[in-house]
Amino acid sequence: MGFVSNHQARDSELPNYRKKILSSIETDLLNDDNVMALFYGGSIGNENTDEYSDIDLRVVVKPEKIKEYVVNKRNRAQEWGNVLYFEEVNPLSVYTVAHYDCFIKVDTFYYIPSDIHPSLWLQNIKIIKDTDKMMAKILDNSMLLTYELSLDGLELWRTKFFAHFHEAYRRVMRKEYFYAMKCIDNLRLSIIAGWYMEIGVQPNTFGDWARYEGERSNLEEWQQSLLKSWDCRRDPVEILNVMKCIAHEFKKVHHSLCYKLNIDENPEWLAKIINMVI
Repeated sequence: MGFVSNHQARDSELPNYRKKILSSIETDLLNDDNVMALFYGGSIGNENTDEYSDIDLRVVVKPEKIKEYVVNKRNRAQEWGNVLYFEEVNPLSVYTVAHYDCFIKVDTFYYIPSDIHPSLWLQNIKIIKDTDKMMAKILDNSMLLTYELSLDGLELWRTKFFAHFHEAYRRVMRKEYFYAMKCIDNLRLSIIAGWYMEIGVQPNTFGDWARYEGERSNLEEWQQSLLKSWDCRRDPVEILNVMKCIAHEFKKVHHSLCYKLNIDENPEWLAKIINMVI
């Protein structure tokens, strides 16, 4: 028998709880003259929400009001529902993460107009309020952007992979297996980023697993299966065997990306780095 949650009844109501909080947010902010724009990112912006989707809220306020809104960010969030706890602790940060007693989470960022620029990350947003059509223009210009593989991007990607690869070995030798497994997780993320770069899709910010698995992923079935096969316990032999498998795929992706950029992949240099630990 597979896993069965003890919270199925609650979870089935999460979309309704989310709608209620969204209604509270919009009733509040749509009637606030200091709020110049209001939009959602994440799964709401992408229109692919499920039961467990968060609310990624973005609020653009008048420049002279930003300090007031940042100082008051927690009080504001408490007006939208019953907050169990806040994730962040810095009172001067422009964001807050509120966890509500209905199991809905709201990530809120406060901006001023000069903070917002066309971006690949702003291609999938849902605009709720836009007093001077600023966000409509930003969205139009964002839709004209495409991801382009660059030499700097490749260099950052592969050197980070090398660093996590070597660190995994060091931690195995120290018997710090949890740390080694964290490195393995970062190696998986590096491979996914490489796969995304191959198909011309902007990878997530490193460390973010959102939409890499499941139906919303851009990965092929064979890629998701390969990721699953890179599983290991707190065992040095298993960890090093997984590292060998990941290194094999890394070489293939590295070759492909170098070909796209028309640069020498330098296989001898690559082999020297990889073979230092396996």
